[in-house]
Order: sequence, then C-alpha cells, then structure tokens
Amino acid sequence: MELTATEIRRAVCDALAEDLGAGDATTLATVPLRARSVALMNARQPLVVAGLPFAEMAFRELSPKIQLTRLAREGQALPAGAPLLKISGSTHAILGAERMALNFVQRLSGVATSTAHYVKAVRGTPVKILDTRKTVPGWRRFEKYAVRLGGGQNHRLGLFDMVLIKDNHLVALRQTKPNAIAAAVTRARARFPKLKVEVETDTLQQVAQAVAAGADIIMLDNMSLAQLRRAVKLVGGRAKLEASGGVNLKTVGAIAKTGVNYISVGAITHSAHAVDIGLDFEA
Repeated sequence: MELTATEIRRAVCDALAEDLGAGDATTLATVPLRARSVALMNARQPLVVAGLPFAEMAFRELSPKIQLTRLAREGQALPAGAPLLKISGSTHAILGAERMALNFVQRLSGVATSTAHYVKAVRGTPVKILDTRKTVPGWRRFEKYAVRLGGGQNHRLGLFDMVLIKDNHLVALRQTKPNAIAAAVTRARARFPKLKVEVETDTLQQVAQAVAAGADIIMLDNMSLAQLRRAVKLVGGRAKLEASGGVNLKTVGAIAKTGVNYISVGAITHSAHAVDIGLDFEA
C-alpha cells in the first residue's frame, strides 16, 4: 500500500482550508507580500521521520515556486537537532503552511517513532509488530504508512480485506453446531474464498477449535505468557499466531519469546505522541 500524490494533496488542501479560512490575518497585516525567507524544519528530539511529502505539498500549495530541499529521508532515525527539510521562498507561504506541515510530520513521525520502539524491543526474535484499526478517522492510510516506516507491518486496512472473526461474531453464532468458530470459519471460506481468515480466541479450547476449523491466523487475546506458550505448542505451526491485548514496551519482549508470530499493538497509532519538531527561520 503506497500513498498517492492525489490523496496526500486532498488531505493537505483540507487542512490548509481549515486553518487559513479567508486568509492569514497576522501575516497579511505585518509581513510585506514580496518578503522572502529561509527556514529549517528541525528535530527537537530523537525520532523516525514520516510525513515529509505532506509538508512539501503544504508549502507548494501556497507557493508553487517555493524551493524545498530534503535533508532527511522517510523512515530515517534522526537525533535531536538534526534538520529534516529546508524551505526557501515566499515568507507568506512559509508562515501560512507552517503549522499544517508540522502537524502532519509531527503526528506521523510520532507513529513511526512509537512503532520503532516496539520493533527494537522484539529484536532478535522472528516476531513482527502489527498495527490495528485503532486510528484517527480519515488518517488510517497515513498512519499505517508511518507504521511501515517505523519497521512494523500492517494488519488489515479495514473490514473489507480480511475476515477477522471476533468475540461478538461468535456470540451471535453461539447456537450453531458443532461450535460457533467452526460455523464462522466455514461461512467465511464460502463467502470470501480469497481472503485470509483470522479468529479471535480467549481460551485454549477456542484455540483448538480455531485450528481444527482451518483458520489461517489465530488471535490470542489477553492471554498470559503461560497460556501463550501452551497455545503455540497446541497449534504446532498449523496456523499463524497473533498475541494481542495488554501489550506495552515492558511486556512485548517477553511475549515475543513465547513463540507467537505476530504481536498487534494498538498503542502505536491510538496513543502515539506527536514528536517535537520545529520550523525555525534563518536570521
């Protein structure tokens, strides 16, 4: 999944329209229209870069002639103080796009940086860090793009590209035979034969039912380390296993050592902090 220039421009134009309205009153009142400036976008903390195409689009929307020089690449780990982008041209354009450019880069770099912390915590194991659908509405593709820049992998993009049978689906099928999981997997295979099928499980009994039903992936939800190890042994490689729930930087390393294939972490998107990045004019 790659972001397109069209979707980046659409998001940027919406953000600029929201911010500028009828015009930047402060800049229009105080800065001569022909003024020119040079500014640097700088990291003020260690981070993984994400979102520069959005920043560049913001400046170009307000001044097609503006000069932009990338000083870092998407996905690059930077120390505090390192520059990301140099902007030269219309002062009005730089000031008008400044906050929106920073909003995109700070938020997306925050997601990439958070993801990189989790990826580092499981280094030395074959486990892959997955994202979830717990994203800012309208920003899912952008945040999942940032996850990949941080070294993680995308789970499903939405409800349409994978079957994920969760606890509420199983409650709705609780009267079916031989069991709700078997019925759900069978129906999913019949309706969407090309999609992968994952089953969320809370108990080892459900794990056994899911592997017997032929699920491609089994989610092990909020299980203890002992339960995770038992599930790995029970499945014996017949399905991929995804640990989920209660995952944080203190627990993810131990979870990775249980033998699961994936660990999904909602926090890398829903709780990622915007990193500290500034835009400083050269005197």
